[in-house]
Amino acid sequence: MADRRMDDAGHRLISEAVAAAEQGTAGEIVTIVADRSDAYHDVGLHWAIAAMLLVPALLALFPHWIVMLLNRFSNGWAEEPRLASVMLALFALMTIAFLVVRYALAWMPLRMALTPGATKDRRVRRRAVAFFKVGAERRTSGRTGILIYLSMAEHRAEIVADEAIHSRVAREAWGDAMIALIDHVRAGRTAEGMAAAVAQVGGILAQAFPRGADDVNELPDRLIEL
Repeated sequence: MADRRMDDAGHRLISEAVAAAEQGTAGEIVTIVADRSDAYHDVGLHWAIAAMLLVPALLALFPHWIVMLLNRFSNGWAEEPRLASVMLALFALMTIAFLVVRYALAWMPLRMALTPGATKDRRVRRRAVAFFKVGAERRTSGRTGILIYLSMAEHRAEIVADEAIHSRVAREAWGDAMIALIDHVRAGRTAEGMAAAVAQVGGILAQAFPRGADDVNELPDRLIEL
């Protein structure tokens, strides 16, 4: 998979956007960009099992196929195929189907393409929440941490907020920030997308949690790349 890491200019742009957004709010914004949120090994395994089970299903619909296969291997000299020969051929075909699909899906782009969208949604959300719990949850005095998480391979993003923010701002309020982020990322402008999302989130936080005179920066402004 191609290297998607951001250059120094991109890191600087995002860090400056976070610093600027936090000038007007007591909220603390954390930004993370991950190459992907999961390896999806189970998805590859499920497709391989499905391919394996498809073999007996097809042979049940078209039983003459296995007879033709056995006759081909015997050059037409075999008698009526015995049950043992049929079962051996069936298991051989199932094994081949499993291995072909399993090794084909070792190629990550194909595995990602065959991963259902709902599965990607769940894995990205789960990973975002896990990172939020480690890096932002309850790490500010006012419980005002918020994570903007982008997972590149899945083309998905999540915004996860601490309890104080969650109690005052509906999740739907982050819609414009998500749109700004995804639109830029689709155009190949990842750093600009994160900066735009940070600005949108900062505007919402400034209204719900205006910055006090004694406010201090409690979480780092820098982008975290994984």
